[in-house]
Amino acid sequence: MKILGKDMGTEMKVRIKFAKSGAMRFIGHLDIMRYFQKAIRRADIDVAYSEGFSPHQIMSFAAPLGVGLTSNGEYLDIEIKTHAGAEDMKQRLNKVMVEGMEILTVTMLKEDAKNAMASVAAAEYTVRFRQGYEPGFDWPKRLMEFYHSPSIMVTKKTKKSEMSLDLKPYIYQLSLQETEKAPVIRMLVNASSSGNVKPGLVMEAFLKANGEELSPFALEIIREDTYADTGKEGEPHFVPLDAIGMEF
Repeated sequence: MKILGKDMGTEMKVRIKFAKSGAMRFIGHLDIMRYFQKAIRRADIDVAYSEGFSPHQIMSFAAPLGVGLTSNGEYLDIEIKTHAGAEDMKQRLNKVMVEGMEILTVTMLKEDAKNAMASVAAAEYTVRFRQGYEPGFDWPKRLMEFYHSPSIMVTKKTKKSEMSLDLKPYIYQLSLQETEKAPVIRMLVNASSSGNVKPGLVMEAFLKANGEELSPFALEIIREDTYADTGKEGEPHFVPLDAIGMEF
């Protein structure tokens, strides 16, 4: 039995924000896609399918999350035929979620809105060193000196080649937050298809500039949210992807 309620006549675009934590952080992007396809069916969401010989759910994810990372701000878009409201859909989905997956918001998108993947401009991260992996120097002081340097040159590897890149224009914000245990790094970086800077690359460049190498297990990284840019050219204004949507 499919979800009953308002019949829109045409499909409606819906944006779903979810958190990913615990053991689910080790599940890769393709498996997360398959997981949501099954979850949407189990929740009896009246989802729209593509046409053709092999119809599939019309679905678009925002920036894929690296394996091993947790997140409080992941997004996917689907199209639905009927609904009983955002809260009903949120509850239905959360009832079929496994531990480590939680639906946070469900919003409606305008017909001409870009899909989740095309909307991504930036992402905010919390980064901390795991105990025993802290650098052997006064890293909080040197981190801010590193951030305020005129340029941050790195070698960025792609599938086919390597290229020199100045990270500085792609790091929109970087700050330290004091906690009881140790300082925590907050950073807002370019996450668009043309930039897509990972926090691990920033930290690798920082340690290299101070004569150390980054251990693969040194960092605990949480993606706090994913943002669209609603500002003008040269004057970015970043808002969470679910702020683009409307309640229904």
